[in-house]
Amino acid sequence: MLDKVLIANRGEIAVRIMRTCRELGVGTVAVYSELDRDALHVRMADEAYALGGQTATESYLNVEAILDAVEASGADAVHPGYGFFSENADFARAIVAKGVTFVGPPPEAIEIMGDKISARLAAERADVNGVPGRSEAVTDPAEIVAFGEEFGWPVAIKAAYGGGGRGMKVVLAPAEAADAMASAQREAKASFGRDEIYLERYLEWPRHIEMQVLADGHGNVLWLGERDCSCQRRHQKLIEECPAPDFPEGIRVAMGEAAVKVARACNYTNAGTVEFLYQDGQFYFLEMNTRLQVEHPITELVTGLDLVAWQLKIAGGEALDFTQGDVMTNGHAIEVRLNAEDPAGGRFLPSPGTILRFTPPAGPGVRFDTGYEAGDTVSQHYDNLMAKLSVWAPDREAARKRMLRALEETRIEGVASTIPADTAILSHPDFARATHSTRWVEDTLDLSGVTSAPEVADPDPEGDAKVLREVTAEVDGRLYRVKLWVPALEPGPRGSLARPAPRRSRSHTPSATGTGTVTVPMQGTIVRVLVSVGDTVEAGQTICILEAMKMENAIAADKDGTVAELRVTEGASVGGGDVVAVIE
Repeated sequence: MLDKVLIANRGEIAVRIMRTCRELGVGTVAVYSELDRDALHVRMADEAYALGGQTATESYLNVEAILDAVEASGADAVHPGYGFFSENADFARAIVAKGVTFVGPPPEAIEIMGDKISARLAAERADVNGVPGRSEAVTDPAEIVAFGEEFGWPVAIKAAYGGGGRGMKVVLAPAEAADAMASAQREAKASFGRDEIYLERYLEWPRHIEMQVLADGHGNVLWLGERDCSCQRRHQKLIEECPAPDFPEGIRVAMGEAAVKVARACNYTNAGTVEFLYQDGQFYFLEMNTRLQVEHPITELVTGLDLVAWQLKIAGGEALDFTQGDVMTNGHAIEVRLNAEDPAGGRFLPSPGTILRFTPPAGPGVRFDTGYEAGDTVSQHYDNLMAKLSVWAPDREAARKRMLRALEETRIEGVASTIPADTAILSHPDFARATHSTRWVEDTLDLSGVTSAPEVADPDPEGDAKVLREVTAEVDGRLYRVKLWVPALEPGPRGSLARPAPRRSRSHTPSATGTGTVTVPMQGTIVRVLVSVGDTVEAGQTICILEAMKMENAIAADKDGTVAELRVTEGASVGGGDVVAVIE
């Protein structure tokens, strides 16, 4: 067994890995950016080392700083978690070159599957069909147009070295090809350090099904069941469940066997996930994630296996002590990602800020994985996942109702959250009947009026800053819950509320629709400006592109007119409510 593991990550996944390490008697080492000096994963680790910098590029994607921390700590293994360097073959090689164990697959396997183009070719060699597409990189928008004309619209542009929806754009018509390609390349470069892209046919109403695999260094490769990840927005998952509902047993077995073939085709070891699209009784290989998945807890809940423990054991040279026939699933599990985002009627706007209150649910069959506590700050520089809420029940309907109950118990204040959208999804008859697809949330689900304001505005411009908070009051012996504007308090140590917060400037309050004053809804960086002073614009036309929490957001004009002022340039940092343009 390994002796000391450095977790080259942050947030929820770093905390998750540390917990299993502690149970196994393995020492833990955290690394942190300047913004994460007091983060939960740092507080939980046995020891921690500074990486410097604030952005991901300056810290968690700084290879030399991480290698220095490995050497300083004396760690004999590195676990990459997910995201950041988890699927980077060069990083894995750098770890191995120092004589340190990389808790993951061999660099060669990461290289094959990390490049989505070579992954398609590997699947083809294993006789596993992929989604119709091109198995080479795209360098010209004309290639996108030609592909669309041959296979039909829409077309999906994808990052060759990424996943999780980062760098993926859907092109509906030839006129959109150039802008979509440029946007996909920017997101891919920002998230994965490389901007290569490729093309696939965009299926009209597919379900996203993925197979969890586990492979040791002794030739054993097993599939542990599937997860349905079809509830997505911006091609990123919101809700996952295990097993997949209304899924034919014959397809399940065939897909599991196909996943094993793909893993064997690249000599895979450790935990991994093979993803497929399923439509009209057919399934197609999508990609392989050479890491632990965000949604791995639901597989753990139905199989009783600790996947992180097996990652560590396999990395330490141990063989799997069970066979495919021993893999059994029990009941049904659902996972909901709690992101710091305002559903905003379906726009899902990032909401960085300080968490003032963070009360998790409890009760039978409830699991809560998080990297935050009250008083911690969700930064615009990192992914906005605050927590993963998972439930288990004997059947799907019981799990659905249990999740709704757990969401109702969860309390988050200070930042917006996706809880209202999650509740809307789980309550919808389409979800209950399992008739949804990867396009259902954005194309069918009505989220108009579904919002989650961070509730930190000041309704009294002349008074002290206030927040809208739910409080309890007793009237004639009966307890009532009401919302009141009360003085804002900054979170103190470990989430205690102590000092009055400073008043918010009125200039950061977004203007009403149609005023011509174009504001940004969240903190971020302007990556592209599409207009100039004097240009004529229409309501809804994109003025600039704002990048926040690794996602691009179009900032649009709110009325027809002429651009009288342009207050930002590319690369500028802005705060929520800042004015970027004035239209007259």
